[in-house]
Amino acid sequence: MDLPDFLTFKATGSLSRSMCSLVCKWGYQASEENGCYWDDSFWQSIGLQELVSDAYAAIGTDVKTPGQPCGQGLTVTAAEQLGLVAETAVACSMIDAHAGGLGSIGCNVDGDPFLNSLPLRCRLPVICGTSTCHMAISERSLFVPGVWGPYLSAMVPGFYTSEGGQSAAGKLLDHVIETHPAYGEVRDALQSTEYLQNVLNSNLEKLSNKKCIRLAALTSNLHVWPDFYGNRSPLADASLQGMMCGLTLDRSAANLAVSYLATVQALAYSTRFIVEALTAGGHNIKLMVLSGGLSKNSLYCQTHADVTGKYTRI
Repeated sequence: MDLPDFLTFKATGSLSRSMCSLVCKWGYQASEENGCYWDDSFWQSIGLQELVSDAYAAIGTDVKTPGQPCGQGLTVTAAEQLGLVAETAVACSMIDAHAGGLGSIGCNVDGDPFLNSLPLRCRLPVICGTSTCHMAISERSLFVPGVWGPYLSAMVPGFYTSEGGQSAAGKLLDHVIETHPAYGEVRDALQSTEYLQNVLNSNLEKLSNKKCIRLAALTSNLHVWPDFYGNRSPLADASLQGMMCGLTLDRSAANLAVSYLATVQALAYSTRFIVEALTAGGHNIKLMVLSGGLSKNSLYCQTHADVTGKYTRI
C-alpha cells in the first residue's frame, strides 16, 4: 500500500486505492479504449505473480479517482484524534505534486479574461520546491519521450496527465549558495526577518544598477548545467551530472549572487526544455501556474516567464 492510500486507510478504515498512486507508481493500466485493470503479465514477469491471486486482494481492486469519497468517512477513532466529527467525508488520496497540480490548474486568474478563458489543457502547473514537477494534461493520450505518463485520471478525472520534472530545483539553489565561500558572510549579515534568497535578489538589483547592465546579463560569463542530480525530463538520464562553466577565483558576496542567478536561469531553461518536449508531443501550453516554495521567489518566477515566453502566474 502506498503512503497516500495508507493515510486514507488510517482515517476511514477503507482499503480503497487511489487511481493517482496506482497508475503512476504501480503499473495499473487505465485507458479510455481498454478500461482499467491490473496487467497479470507484468507481475508475473517480475516474479510477483502471487499478487494477482485471490482476485488481487493484496493490491486492491476498489480504485477511486481524485475527489471520490473513501469508505464512510472518518472513523470514530480518527475523528477523536483529529478533533473532527465522525463520518466527515475523506477524499481519495493523491501524490503530493498531483494534489498541487489539481489545486493550481483550475485557479482563477484575477482580472484577466483571456487567461481565465484558457482550457485546462493549455495550463501547466509547475510545482516547484526541493524538486520540481511540470504537470500537463490532455484529453487524449499523448506520449512524450522522457516525460512520465500519460496517466488517465491521475490528477484531473477524465484527463491524461503527463509529468515532467527536475530532480533538484530548490535543493540545487541551496547547494550552490551554501557551498560558495561567501555563504557564511552573507548568512551572518541577515536580519532576523530576512530570507537569504530575497537578499541575493536585492543584491543582484544593486549590482545590475552599478554595472549599468540588465540583471540577466550579469551571468554573461557564467553558465550552469543544472543536472547535479541527474536529468529527469526530458532526457531521462539519471547518470548525468551538473556543471558550472566560467568559474574564477572570485570569492566575494557579489560572485555568490551571480552564481545563484546563473542557477536560477539554468532551472528556467530546463523548464523551457521540458515545455518544448511537451509541445513537440502534442501539448499546447500557454499558461504556467507556479506553486510551492520557489513560487515565493520573485526572481525565479520572473526568470521562468522571460525564458519560456509563456504567460506565468503564481
